Amino acid sequence: MAEEHRRDESQASGHVTPLNPVTPVATEPAKPLPPGVVLGPDGKPCRACSSKTAFSALARSMKAPNPSAPAASKTSPVATAPATDCPADVETLGRGTWTLLHSIAATYPTNPSSSQQNDLVGFVRLFSRLYPCWVCADDFRGYIEKDPVKAGSRGEFGKWLCDAHNEVNKKLGKPVFDCSKWEERWRTGWKDGRCD
Repeated sequence: MAEEHRRDESQASGHVTPLNPVTPVATEPAKPLPPGVVLGPDGKPCRACSSKTAFSALARSMKAPNPSAPAASKTSPVATAPATDCPADVETLGRGTWTLLHSIAATYPTNPSSSQQNDLVGFVRLFSRLYPCWVCADDFRGYIEKDPVKAGSRGEFGKWLCDAHNEVNKKLGKPVFDCSKWEERWRTGWKDGRCD
């Protein structure tokens, strides 16, 4: 009855007092992301777009104790071998991707049928839409638009792919590869015999 009376008085005055007032909770500002962490289209950190180092730094920062909480006993970190059974980061994914694509180029026919050419072009286009790192996928699609897949022969596709890979290397500050040696690197092995 007292609740109804309080509600009636507040309504009569034009001011509504909530029955269960909620005190706003102060929220801490969002922590800045560690360098190298890339956000996905959903605004969440993208594991496939970030390096393992950056993603691990993010995970550590999210587990970091609250500075206002009492300090726990500090222990020295134990050195462990890198885990090999974790989701791929951008670097692992990139290395695996280029190995697969260059290996496809190395086994592609020297004189492909029109069906094989269409399959290869379709595969590369589809691959560029399904690639897990969305930033990388967007970039690769842009490259394909600028310089469409060349699938007329093994040599033509291998050279096109090497050029595409070199574009990525330049953006990452890595050395470019001499594309005249792509078959030696990916198909026949080096002339010095180290791959035999």
